[in-house]
Amino acid sequence: MREHEGASSVHGKVNRLFWCKNKLQSHIHIGGVFKKSTEMRHPRSTPQRWAGPAAHDLRRRPHPRFCTGRPAGQRPCRPPPPRAGFQDSNPGSAIHLRGIRTGPPVETRPSRTEPDRAGPSRPAPPAPPGRVCWEHAARARTPPAVLSWCGLGSAQARRRAPVTAPMLRCLRPWHRPALSCTWSRLRLFTMKVQSPEFQSLFTEGLKSLTELFVRENHELRIAGGAVRDLLAGVKPQDVDFATTATPAQMKQMFQAAGVRMINNKGEKHGTVTARLHEENFEITTLRIDVTTDGRHAEVEFTTDWQKDAERRDLTINSMFLGFDGTLFDYFNGYEDLKNKKVRFVGQAKQRIQEDYLRILRYFRFYGRVVEKPGEHDPETLEAIAENAHGLAGISGERIWVELKKILTGRHVHHLVHLIYDLHVAPHIGLPASASLEEFNKVTKNVEGFSPKPMTVLASLFKAQDDVTKLDLRLKISKEEKNLGLFIVKNRKDLVRAADSSESLRPYQDFVIDCREPDAAARVCELLKYQGEHGLLEQMRGWSVPPFPVSGHDLRKEGVSSGREIGALLQQLRARWKKSGYQMDKEELLSSIRKTEG
Repeated sequence: MREHEGASSVHGKVNRLFWCKNKLQSHIHIGGVFKKSTEMRHPRSTPQRWAGPAAHDLRRRPHPRFCTGRPAGQRPCRPPPPRAGFQDSNPGSAIHLRGIRTGPPVETRPSRTEPDRAGPSRPAPPAPPGRVCWEHAARARTPPAVLSWCGLGSAQARRRAPVTAPMLRCLRPWHRPALSCTWSRLRLFTMKVQSPEFQSLFTEGLKSLTELFVRENHELRIAGGAVRDLLAGVKPQDVDFATTATPAQMKQMFQAAGVRMINNKGEKHGTVTARLHEENFEITTLRIDVTTDGRHAEVEFTTDWQKDAERRDLTINSMFLGFDGTLFDYFNGYEDLKNKKVRFVGQAKQRIQEDYLRILRYFRFYGRVVEKPGEHDPETLEAIAENAHGLAGISGERIWVELKKILTGRHVHHLVHLIYDLHVAPHIGLPASASLEEFNKVTKNVEGFSPKPMTVLASLFKAQDDVTKLDLRLKISKEEKNLGLFIVKNRKDLVRAADSSESLRPYQDFVIDCREPDAAARVCELLKYQGEHGLLEQMRGWSVPPFPVSGHDLRKEGVSSGREIGALLQQLRARWKKSGYQMDKEELLSSIRKTEG
């Protein structure tokens, strides 16, 4: 009975020690000291913060089968520090099931992380005999491929592991949830970038900025989309910078150097904008998300570049570039960019729930990066479908910014169909029962002619009410709303003339009669929509002729009544239009004289 009670106590304690609640980000070992406090939770216990060797002290009697060389009733001592070869000084290396064993130390593969700035760990004394081999027990259950990935030793060491069946039953509940977490650091990939696009960034303002940060011993790198564009051979329009300096340190540094700072609204999020040599530089402190609600995040500043990269949306947007040309890639972003792939950093579901707008950002960058549409990670599509409802809480202005870029990018046909297949459309203002057949035809018509976003989007609308509903949800501009209403109203009625010699005439008449400054531009968008590419070229080369007669000219002819002047101008405009806009002022005025005579 005592033996059974002792085994249950040990088993329950190990479960509570090893059960992972969230992604483990620290280097954990039994008997050592945590570099960071790591939250672990047993399914039947409340969350606790484990920090230090006291948390691992097994207070109950162990089962005698696991304690060779110690009396059955004696409590085991606290495990010793970890052995040499595990690189415990690195808090980000792959998680190791550290333990106590009998026999020689187990060989392990080196850590796959970037070198620890604090230097290599000091060798620790080997484990004394007569203690439970937690490490071997874990290896006996874990598949070899997983052990190799986790850095838990070689195949030769695993073959030497003793078989301890009760301990395996104890460890079994821990392994399954833990292996589904992203708790291993990836290999840091670095390379040198010395492209003409990169060199063109070094203006006088940027040189002064980098010198200032170097002088104050703060790291500064190019971040995010600018790095992606440079690797793709494109000079970025906007360059964002990341730094280890806090906003307070940056403000103090800029004030001491006499550098002007503008737009201080972003300081609470870690962003300071400095102006040097008539250029604005937006610099953001490295940060991690503490809490998120799917729209905004409460952030905490850090000096860990990988932690900042982990909070970004896509791997291709999570890279940094030093000013010596060194690329810092923590999540294979360069490889994905080279292979034309779009992937979320870590788990897609987690990234999306941090900010639901990332669903649309995924579609946008898919159209920008991928060569041939059609291939998606099933896990990503599943995460999008499960979390599409979260877009209902995102502001319409933010959604419209992303949606416009999707509509003007590549693979529009594929992406819009995907938006409907994954039930995203109703949450972003698009009609639930869209005219997808019309959309398919229009996407072919506008391909290669740079349509406006509303020109493509109008093909989904069956009536003008759909445009009004979209405006209520997305807060589109007046110009965009008028264009949508115009296309939906005139796409069937305003067509080319039957007479091939005057095919453009109906469109010209509309522009003349409309008398609005943007009427010609709207007609050009309608011609793109209809696929009238030949008429589009003619319309672009046609300038709206000014009507040659004014009310002042009619007063000179002796017409004084305002009502009569208006009626005569309307008659003269009809004659001018009938002549194909060829009659001049004298011809039109002479026609009035003949009528009066």
